[in-house]
Amino acid sequence: MNFDYSEKTLALLEQVKNFMDEHVYPVEQQYHDLVANNPNTWRTPEIMEDLKAKAKNAGLWNLFLPKEYLPHGAGLTNLEYAPLCEQMGRVLFSAEIFNCSAPDTGNMEVLAKYGNEEQKTQWLEPLLAGEVRSAFAMTEPEVASSDATNIETSIVRDGDEYVINGRKWYTSGAMNENCRILIVMGKTDTNAARHQQQSQILVPLDTKGVTVLRPMSAMGYLDEPIGHAEVLFEDVRVPSSNLVLGEGRGFEVAQGRLGPGRIHHCMRLIGCAQRALDLACERVEQRVAFGKPLSKQQSVRESIAQMYCKIEQARLLTLKAADHMDKYGNKVAKNIIAAIKIVAPKMACEVIDEAIQLHGAAGTSQDTVLSATLAYARTIRLADGPDQVHMMQLGRNLIQDQNT
Repeated sequence: MNFDYSEKTLALLEQVKNFMDEHVYPVEQQYHDLVANNPNTWRTPEIMEDLKAKAKNAGLWNLFLPKEYLPHGAGLTNLEYAPLCEQMGRVLFSAEIFNCSAPDTGNMEVLAKYGNEEQKTQWLEPLLAGEVRSAFAMTEPEVASSDATNIETSIVRDGDEYVINGRKWYTSGAMNENCRILIVMGKTDTNAARHQQQSQILVPLDTKGVTVLRPMSAMGYLDEPIGHAEVLFEDVRVPSSNLVLGEGRGFEVAQGRLGPGRIHHCMRLIGCAQRALDLACERVEQRVAFGKPLSKQQSVRESIAQMYCKIEQARLLTLKAADHMDKYGNKVAKNIIAAIKIVAPKMACEVIDEAIQLHGAAGTSQDTVLSATLAYARTIRLADGPDQVHMMQLGRNLIQDQNT
């Protein structure tokens, strides 16, 4: 692959960097303070709408959407989007500014790729405009959801409606006041083949029988104002037209959604790790121990060097995965997508943890972004499939490829 970014990418990258420097970093602490002091925990501060308006005006909107969805996005390939997504990852809330945050990106791709015209008009258009938020409800507390065939939520046809019963948790985004729509994965036919029992269906959050039970913390963080919810579905009725693509096609929809979603997480994590390294380099120049700056200590220099190497390796692997997705499609690129999903979150955890170590006690405090980004990175080792699932599948595929 060509490791030089295209002129189009370089121009957009410069725009995003300048936007972050001018509009995001200066208000980062203000945003966190507004969230912390907001009487309504799950209401996004007004400053977010101001930032989104600025991003729209700058043409930095829906950058994740590929060319087949023009004119809604920038029409970028995965390889072109990668460095932009990395920049957004440097501040945990910044992806929303550009309407590029999970789970909305994946949900918008599902609706754009598989939704009918009614679904697109009712839900895709306001999501593309950044007027509402959404959530994806798959994981359940009572089963090992790393194997999605285990899910127990039922979706039963009753005339012109489907009736949904089940309990979901870690439904990211469902706590937010702006969340309006859930994409729910459940079973429509328990007698069908193992991967054809599941379907996905649209459920407005205000539908009778939908109860948001509580926010779920992730490594001690509630991720306000977005949040992760435990949601109960009790005899929830929605029109049959809310089904996505068709009965038994839930895994097909999920695979179309998860390829880009997984690599977006990896791109953002590289941004988190790179910022952690940048902060560490600044910190070790500012602190003196044992008679000289930390930056003069050999062990500190070795740590900085190792952090750089880990980030660079993961970045190059991510770019290669993005390039393969663009050239060959998600199905053919499944092995390298699995590889980067294994590598990037673990790398980010290691790099951010080392940055905390170099900061000392301050690294664990609310005075830096490091503890929150470490919690995010650790959580992503589970989101969209735990490491073990990707390693199991990648190992199986490699063995099969070698012996065919």
